[in-house]
Amino acid sequence: MKHCVYVGTVLSGLVSVMAASVYAQTALPGAAQLYPNKAVRLIAPSSPGSGVDIVARFYAQKLSVQIKQQVVVENRAGAGANIGAELAAKAPPDGYTLFMGTPAHTINASLYRRLNYDIIRDFVPISQVSSGQYVVVAHPALPVKTLPQLIALAKAQPGQLNYGSAGSGNATHLAAELFRAMASVNIVHVPYKGSGPALIDLVGGQMQFMFSNLTAALPHMKSAKLRALAVTGEKRTPIVPELPTVSEAALPGYAVTSWYGLLAPAGTPPDVVTRLNTETGNAMRAPDMKERLAAEGADPMTGTSAELAALLKVEIAKWAKVVKQAGITPE
Repeated sequence: MKHCVYVGTVLSGLVSVMAASVYAQTALPGAAQLYPNKAVRLIAPSSPGSGVDIVARFYAQKLSVQIKQQVVVENRAGAGANIGAELAAKAPPDGYTLFMGTPAHTINASLYRRLNYDIIRDFVPISQVSSGQYVVVAHPALPVKTLPQLIALAKAQPGQLNYGSAGSGNATHLAAELFRAMASVNIVHVPYKGSGPALIDLVGGQMQFMFSNLTAALPHMKSAKLRALAVTGEKRTPIVPELPTVSEAALPGYAVTSWYGLLAPAGTPPDVVTRLNTETGNAMRAPDMKERLAAEGADPMTGTSAELAALLKVEIAKWAKVVKQAGITPE
């Protein structure tokens, strides 16, 4: 009798364990569906008013409505966009800290000898968000109206024209350095902590020109506070179709484009990444999002996590060559 009781107890225990296991397995999807149950932080690695800040805020507003939780944009500018990236890389991988990656982060992989993060190792790609290009803008007081005139003036006044950038090694810096090398001009670099402050000083006449993200420069172009000379993409943009590309205006073969991609800290649960990829796709395909970004000179983009991962690797390899050829080091 005691033996039977013992066996019955063991069997009862096994059934309880099995039941608990089945419950845990079936409960996981339900738990995943609870995401998000609080506010989500989106780190924009630049100052307010910059291109990435503008796109991040458009995206955050749309995503907040879709996931029914507030998505808060947190600006963390400085150190060539590394401060924001490092902060995001060290955040808990729970889906509540997201990061808007930019070309700067693929440039920094070869620009800096030591980084406290690795854009490939420490992040999981979610989706590309937008695509755009840069624009060459000059202060109206500068006696040039075309890119060839800017090149001619720079050659006539070597070392006297200052150009700003969003930071040493930033894509806006490398775009100008590629221009400097191809045009064979002597121009002086003035780095800032973000394109927002750089544009403010350019409007104020503290420097002569810069290669700016089109999204950030467009309001100043519309108000005639800055004069646009050319865009940097492979083809003209419908936002300002009258502007030639740098390639067609003066330097055949020149082409630099911009992009923004959504990432999360490595280790973020795959189901959360999948959910965010789906939500991002829905957000960027929305007609109103396309209109808002188009007005800022950008195009909404979608894609898989794998596609963004591939883009990161291609960009790292491309910019490594430019950094080496130009001999650029962070200041």
